[in-house]
Amino acid sequence: MSNPVAKHIFLSLTRRWIFFFLAIEIIFFSIVGTNYFSLNNLQNILLASTTVLLLATGETFVIITGGIDLSVGFVVGLSSVICAKVMVDLEAAGLSQALAISSGILIALLLGLLPGLVNGLLVARLKVPPFVATFGMYGIAYGFAEIICKNVPIHNLPTSVGSLGHGYLFYWLPGKAFSFFSKPENLTRLELTNLVSIIPNVTMITCVAIGIFAFILAKTRFGQHTYAIGGSMTAAERAGVNIKSHLVKVYMISSFFASLAGVMYVLRFITGRAPAGSARLLDAVVAVVIGGASLYGGTGTILGTVFGALIIGTLEIGLVNLSIPTYNLHIAVGCILILAVLVDQFSPELVRRED
Repeated sequence: MSNPVAKHIFLSLTRRWIFFFLAIEIIFFSIVGTNYFSLNNLQNILLASTTVLLLATGETFVIITGGIDLSVGFVVGLSSVICAKVMVDLEAAGLSQALAISSGILIALLLGLLPGLVNGLLVARLKVPPFVATFGMYGIAYGFAEIICKNVPIHNLPTSVGSLGHGYLFYWLPGKAFSFFSKPENLTRLELTNLVSIIPNVTMITCVAIGIFAFILAKTRFGQHTYAIGGSMTAAERAGVNIKSHLVKVYMISSFFASLAGVMYVLRFITGRAPAGSARLLDAVVAVVIGGASLYGGTGTILGTVFGALIIGTLEIGLVNLSIPTYNLHIAVGCILILAVLVDQFSPELVRRED
């Protein structure tokens, strides 16, 4: 391109292609689908993106350091099984539902840190390649999950689990009632039909967790050290960064988000399953890569990852809206991943040509 203005526009579009891709998705499905812009459909997109958003947020930290975490899919399953098992057993032991549920969530989140700790120690201390270490943990987490649940999904959870997982932050009956966290009382059947539910609890918890760690990555020394390690491990070490300790923490963050995704799975589906998140590993990595993170490390943002996850969620709900089998989603996601890697591969070359 000889025209500097045209070249600048082309480079800007290349760097921000995911925003245009998401816009094109929304426009396409709104034209060919039905009620795509309804509040219910938009909230379904957020719910469909929940697991991917959580896994991809943790994966962002790892990929920025130049690594990858392949264990997160089955850490979701392990966490969901632990959470559901503890809830069922504690309620059977006579504890109140509130205590059983809160204990199940807390124990699942705490034990869910162990895979990340082991991954981090293997990568940072023993110099095991991230692919090998986390792929090994992939199998270990799945095996322990199947042992705990005895190859059978865990059901019969406390009834309040469904109320929490299927609840919303706001309930609004136009012209009559507005309430937080619980539906207004004494409503007729017609009023219940007209009741508008706004912001699922699961989405709210997800957004809070992502917001906290987005701030950590963008605004704290921990985030700066994460980028430094991905940019040049040697330079980061010379700058005084404790690389071994930092990498362990990064892999534990990834494991924490996978565990949180497992808890959210239990709240949404009122069950614990060993393969609960196995199908979302590819989606999580794709969300990070199309969000602008380089597989070579050193670049990436949580905001970009969020947009990447929303692209996948929008595509999934769009296919459902059109009654297209969702297994086509895997084909589309694979194509998007290849496109993202090509953009990542050629963007530096384009920038050099511009200079």
